Amino acid sequence: DQIRAAEGGFFDFFPLGAVHMLTGYDHLLFLFGVVFFLTKFKDVFKFVTAFTLGHSITLIGATFLGIQANYFLVDAVIALTVCYKGFDNIDGFNKYLHMKSPNLLAAVFIFGLIHGFGLSTRLQQITIGNGLDLLGKIISFNIGVEAGQVAALMVFLALLSAWRHTESFARFSTASNVGLIIVGAFLFNMQIHGYRHGSDPDSFGFPSDSHSHAHAEMYMESTAADGPPDPGGLDAALGVLDGEDSPPTAEADTNTETNADEGTEPDFDNPQKPWVRPSSPD
Repeated sequence: DQIRAAEGGFFDFFPLGAVHMLTGYDHLLFLFGVVFFLTKFKDVFKFVTAFTLGHSITLIGATFLGIQANYFLVDAVIALTVCYKGFDNIDGFNKYLHMKSPNLLAAVFIFGLIHGFGLSTRLQQITIGNGLDLLGKIISFNIGVEAGQVAALMVFLALLSAWRHTESFARFSTASNVGLIIVGAFLFNMQIHGYRHGSDPDSFGFPSDSHSHAHAEMYMESTAADGPPDPGGLDAALGVLDGEDSPPTAEADTNTETNADEGTEPDFDNPQKPWVRPSSPD
């Protein structure tokens, strides 16, 4: 999807937006909580419109203006919105906090802004152009998000409409919304865990510079016992890892084929040998 977004045109962003919404479990959980007790079309339309306006504003505006934030933290806040909706659905404000529930329509709109910012942080990880070309792609992506949201809503409303006519709905409605709180808390902890491991999202990757120097250090360690390392060997190691077009030796080709055919771990002790991902058992 990232490659398709980076290389695609205007029309490629519509399916990307739809798929992103349909696979965005945090967005879907919140949406499920919003419509859980809604039975009238006008109520569904009102709340979904508030949510749509909210996330459209920040998705389009933040992406076009380049307003960024750490996506682990943004997704952690989105997880809290799932907890909030589950808590509100069990009348938690009245039962446990002895206070009137905040205005739900305003809350859904504000949470829509947060969800849209979460979508924007993901979209901004990809270089997709600038100016009117960028704006067009963002709008196409947002339309796709709306299409995915409508598709998910149709499924949710159909399931809830059928479930409401059964005896189990009254018994399990509270349990379902407590489940939303638990899952939201789990997602929150998962995002905070990711943030604590690396506040810079790029640290989760394997930057090429760090990668090459890590292998250079391994090469130095592997040759330390045999005497001073061969400068040519070290240069070749860095050259291969930095993507230089140095022809592989016959020995390297032999080892490459062995690793690919047998599915064994590649020989990291000699970085002059090109690394080949072990073949899949399938």
